[in-house]
Amino acid sequence: MKVLPFLSLLPRLPRLPGPRISTALLGATVLELVVLTGHLAAYPFGLTQERRTPERRAPDLPQGPPALPGSPAAERPVVLLHGFIDNRSVFVLLRRALARHGRRHLASLNYSPLTRDLRTAAELLGRHVEEICARTGQREVDIVGHSLGGLIARYYVQRLGGDHRVRTLVTLGTPHGGTAVAPGAGLHPIVRQMRGGSALIEELRLPAPGCRTRFVSFWSELDQVMVPVGTACVDHPDLDAVNVRVTGIGHLALPVHPAVAAAVREALESQEAREGTAPSTGTSSVA
Repeated sequence: MKVLPFLSLLPRLPRLPGPRISTALLGATVLELVVLTGHLAAYPFGLTQERRTPERRAPDLPQGPPALPGSPAAERPVVLLHGFIDNRSVFVLLRRALARHGRRHLASLNYSPLTRDLRTAAELLGRHVEEICARTGQREVDIVGHSLGGLIARYYVQRLGGDHRVRTLVTLGTPHGGTAVAPGAGLHPIVRQMRGGSALIEELRLPAPGCRTRFVSFWSELDQVMVPVGTACVDHPDLDAVNVRVTGIGHLALPVHPAVAAAVREALESQEAREGTAPSTGTSSVA
């Protein structure tokens, strides 16, 4: 079991008797509705691809040390990848938090909801990553993916050779093992690929020897989209992965909750060595 330094930043709930658990679920549901309302208001502003503007360093916030200017963490681009029927607006708060703590190169990718194959989206992500590396002069990127976005990024890393470009992949509520609950289940081909037992999920179970990317997967026991909730954990013997349990919030809140944002930032800035160490899968709990 790995214990990461940023775990103390995650929201905590005490262990309570059975009847009180419903209170936690009610609170998480209310928060989900608040997040959904805010996201619907912001959604139109994220429909188009972001403009490529000169990247400026945002002012540092007083809380928490920023990435040092010129350090690998500050210079390495971060690619943000949204979930199904969503767009880059879901990352407004996380992007702001990363920028204010010194991350200079931040990029979001919108993929079309009409995309019928996750593999096609993964190929598009690969081209996007190559363009970012060429534009910034960096050899590697970090990726943060929410829900389906994390699965797309994992396929790129694990099946398309993206591990030579991606240092750390952070996933938020991603159905790594396939989920039994998905919006419009059975109606959209890419949704069927997210279900447990699909050909794509089975493909991700294949051996991946030598994969160089470090995985950090955030999952919540109150995530109603991940069924079972453990499907949001990375469970693969060849992957260097840490699964981090988040308490008290649901699926939609994962990319916007400030404590999760702080933990994501810490995960991306971690200088944990990858080379020369054997892959290991750990599970950390904050309950």
